[in-house]
Amino acid sequence: MTYRATLRAGLLSATFFSSVALAMPALAADAADAVDADAGYDDGAIIVSATRRNTTLIETPINISAIGSDELSHERLDDMRDLSAFTPGLTVADNGPRSSGTVVMRGLSADDTAAGGGDNSNSAIGMYLGDVPMYYDFKLIDMSRVEVLLGPQGTLYGLGTLAGAMRYIPNRPDPTKFSVEASGRVFDMAHSSDVGYSGYATLNIPLAEKIAFRTTTGYYSTPGFIDYPYLLQTPSVSLPQPGGVDNPLGTDQDKADNFKSAKDVNYDHTFTSRNQLGFVDDDFQVYVTYAYQKTKTGGRQATGGGVVGEGKYQAPWRYLEPATREGQLLSLEATGNVGDFMDVVFVSAYTQRKTSYRGDNTDLLLDLDYDYELFPAFSSYNQSHQKEHEFTNEVRLVSTFESPLSFVAGAFWNRQKYASNYDEYTPGFGAWALVNWGVDIGTEDHEYSSYVRTKTDEKGLYGEATWHFTDDLQVTGGLRYYKYTADIDGGSYLPYWQSTYRSRSGSTSDDGLVYKVNASWNVTPDFMVYGTYSTGYRIGGVNRVAPCVLPLDTTKQNLCALPNELSYGPDKVKNAEIGIRGQLFDKKLSFSLSAYHVDWNGIQLSGQTVNGAIGITVNGGKAVSKGIDFSFNANPFPGFNLRGNYSYMDAHLTQAVPQLLSVAGGDLVDVYAGDRLPGSTKNSGALGATYEFPVGLNSIIMGWTATYMGGIYTRTGLRGGGERLPSYVMHRATVTYKAESYEVSLFANNVFDKYAITGVSNDLTRYGLVNDGVISRYYAQSVATPRVIGLEARIKY
Repeated sequence: MTYRATLRAGLLSATFFSSVALAMPALAADAADAVDADAGYDDGAIIVSATRRNTTLIETPINISAIGSDELSHERLDDMRDLSAFTPGLTVADNGPRSSGTVVMRGLSADDTAAGGGDNSNSAIGMYLGDVPMYYDFKLIDMSRVEVLLGPQGTLYGLGTLAGAMRYIPNRPDPTKFSVEASGRVFDMAHSSDVGYSGYATLNIPLAEKIAFRTTTGYYSTPGFIDYPYLLQTPSVSLPQPGGVDNPLGTDQDKADNFKSAKDVNYDHTFTSRNQLGFVDDDFQVYVTYAYQKTKTGGRQATGGGVVGEGKYQAPWRYLEPATREGQLLSLEATGNVGDFMDVVFVSAYTQRKTSYRGDNTDLLLDLDYDYELFPAFSSYNQSHQKEHEFTNEVRLVSTFESPLSFVAGAFWNRQKYASNYDEYTPGFGAWALVNWGVDIGTEDHEYSSYVRTKTDEKGLYGEATWHFTDDLQVTGGLRYYKYTADIDGGSYLPYWQSTYRSRSGSTSDDGLVYKVNASWNVTPDFMVYGTYSTGYRIGGVNRVAPCVLPLDTTKQNLCALPNELSYGPDKVKNAEIGIRGQLFDKKLSFSLSAYHVDWNGIQLSGQTVNGAIGITVNGGKAVSKGIDFSFNANPFPGFNLRGNYSYMDAHLTQAVPQLLSVAGGDLVDVYAGDRLPGSTKNSGALGATYEFPVGLNSIIMGWTATYMGGIYTRTGLRGGGERLPSYVMHRATVTYKAESYEVSLFANNVFDKYAITGVSNDLTRYGLVNDGVISRYYAQSVATPRVIGLEARIKY
């Protein structure tokens, strides 16, 4: 056996989810016919490239899960929010379309959960489209597979990855044939008055002997199911709370006089397109990609938990809360082989994200206790706009010669620029204050304004070398040097209380080393073990708050940062894991079991300034995350597939953090060693079965999948008004009639219409808080998507 063959046969896998997705052999064979291993399958096994080489999932010596193209399409996994139930060690909250989603890997999150929104960036996780890093929930259409790598990956990837990486691997242009694929879906959603639909089409067009163009474009119209029945008819005139504490919304006539309603506001209207031009040769490949996606929604996928008597799918807020998100990517990816010695890979990309939000801001200002509630018609809304763009360059060398030694080495540079503008308005308050307080604060009703401009440069040199002692035994060592600088310029303005902007300029920088050691051993051809010890980091930065001018002027409202609040440093992890993987009964059963222990130090935490309670990032405390991941895939008899996974995770603090959590009234609460981290579950799992049987020349496929999500803490240790979200089980089912070039499916998601709370904003100390007779609606609960029943058709030529 050659050492290039050893590279494929001697390496080990940490995690295995499903080698044949949904037992779809015809579609797998189609994928295997594609131009190279990026197609995703090799003799029925999923091909991955996580180690920067194409290997089967069974041969990959790092902790990885992979979901193939068949399973993505037939389970209708549309974006990152759908991946959690199918990937051990991953938690993704279903918070609706207002954000890309909050992803937590191996419990490495110390932030409170969120409702009706989530992350649009996450520096703890590297997210890639192809070889380009970009944190965005691109729709999972025309994808070869999705790879999820758990644990630090900084010695293999340009972007520093504290917790792990998610890789969307698209199908590539194929100059050998013309192909068409199209899919359409129509469905009904419980608790919604609208019908949903979606569709996409993919064309692969050969242009010359080695040149092809591939384009895929889709549109998703997902109906909403959250109503806003208490919108103000006329802000500054209509009463947000016409009744008393016992009956805050008043009589039916009070409601008719002050409120209007909007139904199904949390809809998702998404247009997405990805276009690739490819030059494909045996020793040289170039892909130019342009991807674009835009999502619009009208409100949060959340309720107020019944705080003013609203229903299970109703929100209590006074303003509509629309949001628009837009992402663009332009990239060049080139790979060339040099004399059968090594592949040289070059990636250059420009990415951009833009977001725009409006939100009900009333409760935030009431919570600050500035007596705004004395104005009976007081209300507030905010407007925010963010733009982030990155320029990325990476060069990577991958050995291809036949030798016991193989290597990967690379250089990475990324420049990120971020701009944000934020404003808060209080309709009618200025005129009321002049009459009732005798204070002239103007009539523009502009309560607060801020802007931020940041620039972050991250550079890295990384590499791994592997020595193959035998065909069955290998050891890998990896190293990364990183360096970053972060600069900021910003300011804030309180028109009511001060006449000039408070500005903020500053910078921070750091550098360091991370490393990795990995070993794997094929004990027998069907039983393998591996072990990894690795370290990782997340870069620090500068907080977007103006510095305080000391001594403070106590006659004014102060929103500023003290010297120790102006910046924060990197946090770091040490990750140890071991795993086994086996195949039994002539490969009819495959299984994987891994155990890990992660120490997390200098945790980047969501804090707040002493003056003005402005949100900032701080470093503090230590934590540990330890657990096991188990998965299996079984084909006991022809046509029948049974698969499942289970994860247990214990993530908790090992060092106290004083005054971490804020509660109503401005008090701060300590957290302690042993307190469980929020945002992820201790127990989760999935079990699915698929049966395919012939009907004439065609076949019918029946599938059922059940997923379990354990309880999640909303705040560290349940302190400061935190709560444990109830666990739940979701079911999905499908029946598909499959012919050679088309298939038709009847499907149902959340079959039993389970009502599940997926996240909480704020805490129970603010739930129903009464301030001078006004009930706060600050608290929010995200809810899972209710039952969906639909019909889908797909053609492929």
